Amino acid sequence: MTVFPPDFIWGSATSAYQIEGAWNLEGKGESIWDRFSHTPGKVWRGHTGDVACDHYHRYRADVELMRDLGLQAYRFSISWPRVLPTGRGQVNPAGLDFYDRLVDTLLAANIKPWATLYHWDLPQALQDGGGWAQRDLCAHFADYAALVVQRLGDRVQDWMTFNEPWCTAFLGHDTGEHAPGLRDRRLALQVAHHVLLSHGLATQALRAVRGDLRVGIVLNLWPVEAVVDDDDVQAEVEPTWQRNCAWFLDPLYRAAYPSAALAAYGPLAPTVAANDLATIAQPLDLMGINYYHRIALGVEGPPPGAEVTEMGWEVYPQGLTHLLQRLHHEYRLPPLYITENGAAYVDTVTPAGRVPDARRLEYVRQHLHALHDAMAAGVDVRGYFVWSLLDNFEWAHGYGKRFGIVHVDFDTQVRTVKESGRWYSQVIGRGQVS
Repeated sequence: MTVFPPDFIWGSATSAYQIEGAWNLEGKGESIWDRFSHTPGKVWRGHTGDVACDHYHRYRADVELMRDLGLQAYRFSISWPRVLPTGRGQVNPAGLDFYDRLVDTLLAANIKPWATLYHWDLPQALQDGGGWAQRDLCAHFADYAALVVQRLGDRVQDWMTFNEPWCTAFLGHDTGEHAPGLRDRRLALQVAHHVLLSHGLATQALRAVRGDLRVGIVLNLWPVEAVVDDDDVQAEVEPTWQRNCAWFLDPLYRAAYPSAALAAYGPLAPTVAANDLATIAQPLDLMGINYYHRIALGVEGPPPGAEVTEMGWEVYPQGLTHLLQRLHHEYRLPPLYITENGAAYVDTVTPAGRVPDARRLEYVRQHLHALHDAMAAGVDVRGYFVWSLLDNFEWAHGYGKRFGIVHVDFDTQVRTVKESGRWYSQVIGRGQVS
């Protein structure tokens, strides 16, 4: 039996565009994901987040569901264009009012709200002006951060500036798989720098409004491991780590980009102004880590014989232990939280109204054991947020991939707790995993 500390935080996570719907109601502006998903050929089967889980209208019932599951914390994101339709200037009162009601409803259910300021839905008006490629966007983001915390900071203590800057930079601007769908490596590296700079400025802005907040950032990270006995493959482990993980970790915790990666990028490297790195490296109160799989070098795709999820990702729970131990040994970090971890599998609602999902349950169980192994080795991890509370709009995969511990029928919006959700509820109640 694996027992977690009594003050360990158990939660679940979502993001605004993936669940809210109401994409053009009550003053909300267009986001880059609204534009991207409405562009033919960008999202599986032409799906959009127009309705998604209709959480904008059903949030009270969803919070009641969280209460029934026993969640202690709920990580959600705030839609920038819902609050500031064009990204700056005129505020949309209805947008702020929605998050005000959501926070109050969570607190009334004894669920701690964790707010993420940016989970990929940039106002389209700002993208039209150049988006994250433009340095002046950093100041606009800090202004947005200050505006939101002025409204919610009296009740929300835990704030994450960004979710997964790697995805914003590289999926959005290098491979083009995500909004805004651009393909330019140099642009992607400059975007990564501007997002990090925005994080630093927003951290300062949040603290200028309230000094009692806990501020952090969420990074998606992978342990990098060679899975074949080959010297050339082994030699690629560290460069791959630097390009994918240290590229974000080093500016945050060392006020520098990793030297080998910087040299390798050469003329593609971002323009960095004086004092940028000092601004990025603001002391943090916490850090979120999203973990799903490792980077396995020496093979195309997952290693032969590996179990994979519906996303084609290798199930590799020990990678979470390896990752956390490396971070612990190489960086001076604030307390850590696993802010996303979960798996997509095909789910079916039985005639009896149940959703058996043994593979997802086992995935979470194994990763919780791996997390506990890291904690036993001295890594300071204080909470776990399963991804995701609800089946939702899974970005370019549309509604074809289900990560939720709660099944959503997207035609009727009926919610059904899956067996993994019932099991997770018991884990929360007992504070232990068998």
